Amino acid sequence: MALDSPQFWVAVLQIIAIDIVLGGDNAVVIALACRRLPEQQRKLGIFWGVFGAIALRVVLIFFALNLLTMPYLKIVGAILLVWIGIKLLQPEAEGSHEIDASTTLIGAIKTIIVADAVMSLDNVIAIAGAAKDDIGLVVFGLVVSVPIIVWGSQMVLRVMDRYPVTIAIGAGLLGWIAGDMAVTDVITKEWVSSEAKYLQWIAPASVALLVIVAGKMLAARKPAKLEPLEDLANDKPKH
Repeated sequence: MALDSPQFWVAVLQIIAIDIVLGGDNAVVIALACRRLPEQQRKLGIFWGVFGAIALRVVLIFFALNLLTMPYLKIVGAILLVWIGIKLLQPEAEGSHEIDASTTLIGAIKTIIVADAVMSLDNVIAIAGAAKDDIGLVVFGLVVSVPIIVWGSQMVLRVMDRYPVTIAIGAGLLGWIAGDMAVTDVITKEWVSSEAKYLQWIAPASVALLVIVAGKMLAARKPAKLEPLEDLANDKPKH
């Protein structure tokens, strides 16, 4: 895609939004991994840790872009994105960031890179779907968005806490990309283009709505399941 193409900038904005929504955990990992470093080494730890994490993610996305050209894999990726989007709307479990802080610069950098690799499945799949087979677009989007995550992570997290609708928008974006991936798989793309072009818009919008509604319903049911147990715990034995 050319730089003057509207599709290019829409995809860039999608990649940036994906990284902001899904990158909060990565920003927390960076902070935790570097918290025991001397003050003068923290910025170096963050810089080289993020540099290594970006390089690794570009490699992973490069492989993902190539794998998604195989039949059915975009459909599998779409299903995974739907699950990730629904999970994004669930209450966060306590103690979900059990990261050991290192007292050495090299140790902190390794911790950031390894943790990012483990946690980046959702980012990789979503970005590969948004990039539409363009590795240059992936690199551009990551270069723009990663500094936002690292240096603006606290602001981003505060906005998400204050305006939960931003999380729902992010989950809906994942659903939209999942719907687009499902109708552009090797086995569906030709048929959709010739017989059902309307699915190119209806599928992404429908899956986005599905993710938001299903995620919200599941999130609302979780506290309801706990209420009877809390009532039993608070009941005093009758004599």
